[in-house]
Amino acid sequence: MMDEGAGAGVFKPPAPERVEIAGPAGQLEALIEVPAGFDGRRAAVVCHPHPLFGGTMRNKVVHMTARAFQERGFSTLRFNFRGVERSQGTFDGGRGETDDAEAACAYAERLWPQAVFTLAGFSFGAYVAYQLAGRRPIERLVMIAPPVQRFDFGATAPPSAPWTVIQGDQDELVNHQQVVAWAHELSPAPTVRLIRGAEHFFHGRLQELKDAIQADL
Repeated sequence: MMDEGAGAGVFKPPAPERVEIAGPAGQLEALIEVPAGFDGRRAAVVCHPHPLFGGTMRNKVVHMTARAFQERGFSTLRFNFRGVERSQGTFDGGRGETDDAEAACAYAERLWPQAVFTLAGFSFGAYVAYQLAGRRPIERLVMIAPPVQRFDFGATAPPSAPWTVIQGDQDELVNHQQVVAWAHELSPAPTVRLIRGAEHFFHGRLQELKDAIQADL
């Protein structure tokens, strides 16, 4: 994939640093990316899609989500849930994965103690990020293609922080009409950004996804 910043000669992607995080079910594999000029003030933790269907922190939507934040001066941490690649443990239906995400956030807070944090997630990762947003203070929540028809989002109140839902209207796995209807019923309601023609993995539409994320930063 072409480097999004190469043409403009402005943004140089940071080199990822692999780290291990002590999680509740064992060590979690993670990647830290710190852009040049990071001032210590803003960071984002990004959650990946469903572990049982090939989801990892290297998923292209997760990668582009992290890139969107990095271009706006955020350091990022993305990680593999339990049982994925080098992360220890086994899949736990979202409960344990939310604990994993909380451990990742706690690690990031120790790394960048002056930062305010944004949580982001794609698909299953959006569900996890939404659950975790109910547990801890955050600056913002970004949810991409949240699978509202597959998981119980109603058990958690919406975050008090500003939040954004980004959804493709040709998503073959997540019904965009259900997502929009769910979002509009909540208070406080999120900003909903619908990307016309985009399917679940945003094939050929990653630049539009990045623009949608950055629009609210």
